[in-house]
Formats: sequence, C-alpha cells, structure tokens
Amino acid sequence: MRLADVIDHRKLGSITGDRVIGIDIGSRTGKAVLLANGELYTASVYTGVNMQETADELLEELLDKSGLARTEIEGIVGTGYGRIALNYPDITTKVVTEISCHALGNHYLNPDVRTIIDIGGQDSKVIRVDTANGNVVEFVMNDKCAAGTGRFLEKVAEILELSIDELGQEAVLSGHPTEISSQCVVFAESEVISLRARGETRQDIAAGIHFASARRVRNLLKRVGLEPELIFSGGVSNNIGMRKALEDLLGHKLLAIKLDTIFAGALGAAIHAQREAQSAGRYTQTAESDVQTAGIRPQTAVADFTPFDPAELQERIHKRQQALISGEDTRKKAGYLCSYTPLELFGAADVASFRLFKAGDTEEVATGEQITQSVFCDFTKSVLGAFKREDPLYKSIDKLYTFYTCDCIRMTGEAVGEFFAPTTLYSLPKQKANETSREFYRKQLVYFRDDLEKLSGHTVTEEELRQQILLYNQVRKLLTQISELRKRPNPPLTGQDFLELIRGFYYLPAQELLPYYQKVYDRLAAVPVREENRPLRLFMSGGIVADGDRRVLELVENELGARIVVEDHCTGLKAATAYIREDIDPFQALAEGYIDQVPCARMKPLQERIDGSGQLAEEYQVDGILYVYLKFCPSYGQIKNEFFRRYQELGIPVLELPVDYSRSDQGQLKTRLEAFIDVLQERRSGGRLVASL
Repeated sequence: MRLADVIDHRKLGSITGDRVIGIDIGSRTGKAVLLANGELYTASVYTGVNMQETADELLEELLDKSGLARTEIEGIVGTGYGRIALNYPDITTKVVTEISCHALGNHYLNPDVRTIIDIGGQDSKVIRVDTANGNVVEFVMNDKCAAGTGRFLEKVAEILELSIDELGQEAVLSGHPTEISSQCVVFAESEVISLRARGETRQDIAAGIHFASARRVRNLLKRVGLEPELIFSGGVSNNIGMRKALEDLLGHKLLAIKLDTIFAGALGAAIHAQREAQSAGRYTQTAESDVQTAGIRPQTAVADFTPFDPAELQERIHKRQQALISGEDTRKKAGYLCSYTPLELFGAADVASFRLFKAGDTEEVATGEQITQSVFCDFTKSVLGAFKREDPLYKSIDKLYTFYTCDCIRMTGEAVGEFFAPTTLYSLPKQKANETSREFYRKQLVYFRDDLEKLSGHTVTEEELRQQILLYNQVRKLLTQISELRKRPNPPLTGQDFLELIRGFYYLPAQELLPYYQKVYDRLAAVPVREENRPLRLFMSGGIVADGDRRVLELVENELGARIVVEDHCTGLKAATAYIREDIDPFQALAEGYIDQVPCARMKPLQERIDGSGQLAEEYQVDGILYVYLKFCPSYGQIKNEFFRRYQELGIPVLELPVDYSRSDQGQLKTRLEAFIDVLQERRSGGRLVASL
C-alpha cells in the first residue's frame, strides 16, 4: 500500500526514503512493516518458540512482497516481547521498547492521538502520547496476570466453541451482557461453564466477558488519566466486541485508522529505523547520553567502572555464616526479621545475631506457602520455606526475635515459633510521636534485654550497652558518608554496591564492620568527581528488598545504564538513619533512636514517611522514582497512592513495580523499565514534564 494512503498527511513529509524494517515480536503474533520507495508493506505470523525464526519468516515475507534484496535493507529495529533475540549480522539492527514504538507508530497514523489502549496476547497497556512529537508522556501496564488480554478472550472462545473473531461478533448482538465477576482466567473459565449450564446465551456471555476485560482497561486508564483522542491497538484491536465494550464504558469513540493497528508497534519501529539510518554513526559514540537521546537503546548498556569490589565483603559474610553454621562461633545465635530490632542489645548480651532476610527461589516460596496463606508476600513465604527446607543458616539459630510490624511478619514469627525455633515477638507502637509510645517501646526493650540475658547467660551492663551504642553510631555514620558520595554527578558506587554494604551490616558484627567501612569510604572518596556523561539518577522506594532480590537493580544498572543513587526501603539507607543518643539512659536512647529512624509505612503519622521519602528524592536530585513492593504487601501496596501524590507534587516521575520472587515476568519488567528510562531521558533532554507512571 502507498504510504500516502496510510500515514497522516501531517507526518508524511518526515518519512524518509530509507528502506527499513520494523519487527514487533509479540507473545502470540509477530508483525513487521517495511518502508521503501513510498510504499508500506506488512507481514504477520504466529510467534514460534524460536523468536529469531519468527523474525526470519517476517523478513522473508516482506522481501517477497516488495521484490527487494536483503542487501538493500538499510536497517532493522526490533521491538516487542521477543526483540532481544533478534540477530542480523549483515544488517544494522537495534532494539527499542514496545511502549515507545506503539506511541510513535500511532502518532504517525494520527498525530491527534493522546491515549493509546494496547491489548496484546498476554498483557495490556495504556500509553499517553505527546501530540507534538509522538513521545511517551505516561504509561501503565497490567501485571503478569492474563485477565483482560487476548489469551483471556481465546480461552473463553474455546469454552463457547467459537473462534476469537466469532466471540466478538456474538458480543455485539447481545442485549443483556452477563455480569462476569471473576478476574482470573482460571476462575472465569469455571464461571462461564456455570453460566452456560444455567442457560445464559452465548451472546450475553460473550458480551459480559468483553465488558469484564474492558473494565480492567478502564482501571488502567484511571491511573494515567483519559485524554481523547483514543486509539485502540494491539492484537485484540480487531475484535469488534472489545471495541464496542471500550466505547460504551469509556464514553468516547475510538479513532478510525487506515492501517490495521496490530502493525502500529512495527510501524513505530520502522520509523525509529529510518531515524537511525539518517543519523548513521551515532552509535559509534561511547557517551550513554548520546545513545539514549537517539531514542533507540543498545542491546547492552555497560555501567561506569566502580572502584568498589564486593568480593572481599562477600567472602567475609560467607566465612561468618559458615562459623555460625558449623558452631565455630560458640555463642548463642539469634535471628531477627525487622529493622526495629536494636542490634546494640545483641552485642551487649554477647549473642551472635543476623537478619533473616534472604529472598527465596520459587520452590522455597512454594514450600513456605504450605504453612502460611497464599495472599502473604513472597518474603514471608521465603522465611518459612527456608526453615521448612532446613536452610543451614536458619537452622543454626537458637532463637528468633522480631518486633510486630505488619500482620504478615507477626504471623510468620508465630509460625516459626510453632514449628521450627523458639520465638519471641515484641510489640512496636504505631504512633511514633506520642510520649506514651516511646515509653512503651522502652519497656519492650528492657524485656528484650532480660530475654537475651536468659538466652546467653550474660548480664548486660549499662557500660557494655553504651559501648555498643557508640560503636553502632560510628558504623551508621560511615554508611551515611558512603551513601552521600552518591550525590555526586557520577557516583563512585552503584546501587547494587550500596546494598551489598548494607547486607554486611545485617550479617557482620559492628567491630568488624567499622574498619572495613572506613577503608571503603576512603577508597571511594578518593575517586575524582566527574561531571561528564551523567547517568540517569533513580530513587528506589517501597518495601523490603531482600538479600538476593536484585532483579530490578541488575536491569537498571547492568543493562539499561541508569543508576540507583538512593533508597528508602528497610534494607537500604534506612539502616544508617537510627542515630542513638549517647548522653541519656541507654534504653530511652534506643527507644527514641529506633522509633525516629526512617519510619516504616505502618507507622503513624504516615505523612512523615511520605515527606521523608520526598525529601530524599530532592536531596539526591533524582530523575525518577521506582516504587517497588512485593505483591500482597499490606504496608506498601495499600498506601502507594499517598506516595505517588507526593512525588507528583514534586514533579518527579514514578514507576510502580509490584514484584515477586519468580522470574516469569522478567521480560515485562524490563519493558516497563526501558520505557520509563526512555521517558526520563526525553524529559532530561528538554521534553515535556512527565507525571506519575
């Protein structure tokens, strides 16, 4: 088809004569677009197991249709689910996030579009677009659940003995859509079978399914705001039942486009490829900022060299754990779960302590779920799974102590005490500003001391406790100084490095940490300050980031070239914020110091936690915020919007990332992060102000 018959006339002049291909490998269907000689060619095939073979099929079909030779293709840009698998040594090939490609492709189809609803085989997205240039303003994606996606509709069509096209056609004939309550594919399947057994018509059930799916999209739209004009794209966009359901629920007509919008992402990729061809040589430059400004991301971004080598610390931690497991350290051993547990009391009682905060694998999580409830977060399941599978380190403890924060932690402590190890739970007041709360917490710490004395047989003297307070204050001061080096334009350590240092804080005794941290600080502080090639600066906020849970950091820093420069979760900088007074009653000092540290989201007033988070974001001059929390987290999942409003007031973009310890959503997680970083890069280079994502 002729470009002039498809591309909006306002954008037609910016299409170059370069012969390029955009390939969009979706989870269900691979699509491709070839731009050449004033023509636009399309191809689509089912996505196979081998993504490269799928791309090869698309390429061959386009060459057949156009009559071009392979050597005449000047560039390929890959996008979508399988983009990272593309490899064409004889053709310049790049990858771009599907969010950016869908925005740009739809912008060229109609520059008036402001909101894109994209429903694919296994996910759905809402993208807000800048009408001036087709850049992403905001976006949101569903989680890895398939409800509301193409796969969801396919499953229902199978039950109703219809094709996916017939399902949509039946839906528009319904006069009374059935109310479908289930949001899960599995449960919806059972519900549809029950509805058929009750005599509901296929037309009404089909309409009900489409409306249930459309409601999920409407929920996504509420998070970014609905701005007409709207385009519906993706694999489900040709389903007339879904189009009708969306228009009825949203109260807006969807724009009619001259090209089948399942090809919008591939078109956007092809336009990116033309831009790359026009700026040939840009990718030979080494500056990360040049690469990102080009709008196309290299397949691997290498973070700046850091002088910090975690190998020594990791070896220290390993030796420490082996000493605990083997009994070489003959002292009584205590584990704890919460950052409100005063480490100074362990040291004064001569008890070997460490935090139980390892992130389990999927098997460990599943094992823990046998004891607790499925709606608990993966961290609490990991704790119980480690005990049940007799993890040597967890098995080595003589007693578990924890302070009651969220209900999940409380019930986890109770389960450990019931099945695995002696456990004592102490109460932690929620109202941190009240004097009665501080006095209550002080009494809890006195009871804690008494319990430790019984465990160890060692009487805690006031002088010993003061010495531990002094020692830990010095340790925290050094950690704070190390963190503040991240305020530099080019921090001398990564977010992963800093979390490794914090990991040491929870496994190693203070007397070992102090000289080690001093050596690390001296080495990092001596690194010259550099202004050039500043990486994007990200703030990681939210719930616990457990030992071994590094997926987000690895993607951000190792693959996408940005930098985590500060974090406020309970296993990050928070560990260094509990300054303990050295001139008053030590128990009162501990109560005030720990209750006044960066507060947990379960503490009241919540506004103090929110304001502190915003203050850190400003202090470290971050470009964006990653709000990361474990699914089903009762503390950080329920109050997330309060944080988002504060970040919006500060004008700082935020990306919500609900995660778990599986790796089944790795591709989607990377797509979200890639798109977010693209938006931040555009903002840094002078684009529009971006609101919450």
